[in-house]
Amino acid sequence: MKTFLFRSFIGIFFGAFLAVLMTYSIILFGDIRVVDGDLFIRHSLGSMFCGWFFSVTPLFFEISRLTLLQQTLLHFGTVFLLYYVLSFGIGWVPLDFTSALIAILLFLTIYLLIWTGFYIYFKAESKKLNEDLKHLP
Repeated sequence: MKTFLFRSFIGIFFGAFLAVLMTYSIILFGDIRVVDGDLFIRHSLGSMFCGWFFSVTPLFFEISRLTLLQQTLLHFGTVFLLYYVLSFGIGWVPLDFTSALIAILLFLTIYLLIWTGFYIYFKAESKKLNEDLKHLP
């Protein structure tokens, strides 16, 4: 529970930080000088929620009784569902077939790249730990 709460706070604060950075970027580099308060609140809350669920769902990978495939499917299904309910609901992705298809393909590509990177990293760490164990007296 302590880990869940810690990751929740980190995710919410990171999402809030990204929302503020994106808003600053739009103001500084865009042609917008006035921020719509309702729009800012909706998008920043969406960003905080997104930060929250992307920071707590990796806890699925710490459930040792599940196989890696089960952990991955549970994580993927959760973040996919939450992200697309959020992104279609807020308007980050327009509700048309082409936009949805592009967004889903982009999500799948990024998910696969990040998952593969973590897999390779943890496999190398595991190999290194096993080699260290072999050299213990």
